[in-house]
Amino acid sequence: MITEAIQDYLKAIYSLSESNETVTTNRVAERLEVSQASVTGMLKKLAKLKLILHKPYYGVELTEPGRKIALEMIRHHRLLELYLVEALGYSWDKVHDEAEKLEHVISEELEEKIAEFLGHPETDPHGAPIPDKNGSVAERQVVALACVEGGQRVRVQQVSDHDPEMLRYLGEKGIYPEIILNVIEKAPFDGPLVVRVKDQLLHLGVTLTQCIFVVPVGPITKKR
Repeated sequence: MITEAIQDYLKAIYSLSESNETVTTNRVAERLEVSQASVTGMLKKLAKLKLILHKPYYGVELTEPGRKIALEMIRHHRLLELYLVEALGYSWDKVHDEAEKLEHVISEELEEKIAEFLGHPETDPHGAPIPDKNGSVAERQVVALACVEGGQRVRVQQVSDHDPEMLRYLGEKGIYPEIILNVIEKAPFDGPLVVRVKDQLLHLGVTLTQCIFVVPVGPITKKR
């Protein structure tokens, strides 16, 4: 039986793998806020169910059945987040926790009704791609804002939805998906990034800029 705990683990493993880094026991424990001993026990169970491949020192990978379950949960979660914003007027910093509770219990019929109501959207309120009902998800070439050098213009594509306080701050500063940022200067040694958002000049620390994902637009053009 696929329990809610199993679904949460598979979803966490998929989300961590999106960064193209090795998914370790420690990273899964941090994401789910559980002990490493708990993670080790669950990973053994998932491997026995053939939902993951786990090689010590090489990390965790989802099998195709594991990936299918993870993407179904992610589809539920992201559709629910958008529905809460669009239909019920939630702010984008409050929908993650609500969707976490509801994603396990909605039926496939309700999922499809929500998707139809929303016009079969491609992204959630934070810019993350919504998998389609067949389990396909759009691949995008994005980079963390922290990796962008000064003198570049970028378009915000997605922001992490795990920290409500961070989302409130970004909303106050007008930083949402599709907003253009001018990266004025990048301080050395993990110093802040100086960016212009419309008429505002902001100093953004590395913790924040690692959670904002962008696509390049081109160099900053000087006004004549």
